[in-house]
Amino acid sequence: MNESSSRPLAVFDLDNTLADTAHRQRFLERRPRDWDAFFAAAPDDPPIPEGVALALSHAEECEVVYLTGRPERCRRDTLEWLAAQGLPKGRVHMRRNGDRRPARLTKLEILRGLARDRTVRVLVDDDELVCVDAERAGFTVVRARWTAPSGELHQAQEGEGRT
Repeated sequence: MNESSSRPLAVFDLDNTLADTAHRQRFLERRPRDWDAFFAAAPDDPPIPEGVALALSHAEECEVVYLTGRPERCRRDTLEWLAAQGLPKGRVHMRRNGDRRPARLTKLEILRGLARDRTVRVLVDDDELVCVDAERAGFTVVRARWTAPSGELHQAQEGEGRT
């Protein structure tokens, strides 16, 4: 067993936890929602200082893992964004293309899978329903409350399974 495989995991959400999506919310306010434009604008997300600092702090003792509702087709942009922000390298778990289940279901499924082999020290996420379900499942949660909640994004996560 190498050192990284024995370290506990710190699991971080991306949107509105590490990446500020406010500039691209307008694409979700349209009807129909413009998902292509919403995700295409993700590389321009400013980092959220509180989230970045927390990830860097946890990286001292934990292996950082990223858990996002972004679809798999956004992987390249996501990896480039993480590297550009100086965030710790880590596995990135993304929603399968076409998976429209609510974020609280897809994320909890992945968390439970991670916990089969490793200790999950913390989940950091902005989605209240994800946080509540993760706590009910026995995970330690930090609520990322450093951005204003978006009703449009919440509806997209729960009702449309898009992010």
